[in-house]
Amino acid sequence: MTDPIPYSSDPYSRLTPPAALRAPEGTDPYTTWIWLILALPIVQTIPVFFIDWTAFVDASLADPTGLQATAALFSPAYVALFVLSWIGTGLTIWFAYLDWRELKRRGVPQPFHWAWIFLVFAVSYAVYTIGRSVVVKRRTGSGYAPLWITIATIVGGIAVGVWISVVLTQQIFEAVLSTPFAP
Repeated sequence: MTDPIPYSSDPYSRLTPPAALRAPEGTDPYTTWIWLILALPIVQTIPVFFIDWTAFVDASLADPTGLQATAALFSPAYVALFVLSWIGTGLTIWFAYLDWRELKRRGVPQPFHWAWIFLVFAVSYAVYTIGRSVVVKRRTGSGYAPLWITIATIVGGIAVGVWISVVLTQQIFEAVLSTPFAP
């Protein structure tokens, strides 16, 4: 069986897409829509810094049924976080479609399909942004910035999660240690 691509001494020759898969020279790989997709997770996270975690911990320890804790958690900041997450998810899907459409309009052949954004429900928006970056880089010769911003956003999200965990753990310890034990 023969190799469909003729042998070349250049090990990178297979990495160069055929001319039919290259965008016109000078095609801008960055659209407004990809930047909006990358900004949404940051905007959606802002309310988490305004949740009164102390009130939540105190209510959790004071009421074993959890009713007060639930009421404490449903603060305006928590409701904003919840609402922004759903609105942001819808906008992310819409922006991915608009990004895909704009790349096609600019002449990028076979851009990463926008439907991959639906993995936002199971995995993350990162599937689309990273896949898009790889495909656009192959088609235009540039376009890795969204990939790196996605990675930075994920690392930042992990840092925020660790921060919330540390704050909650500290507040739980303080609340438990300040509660007098009845004999």
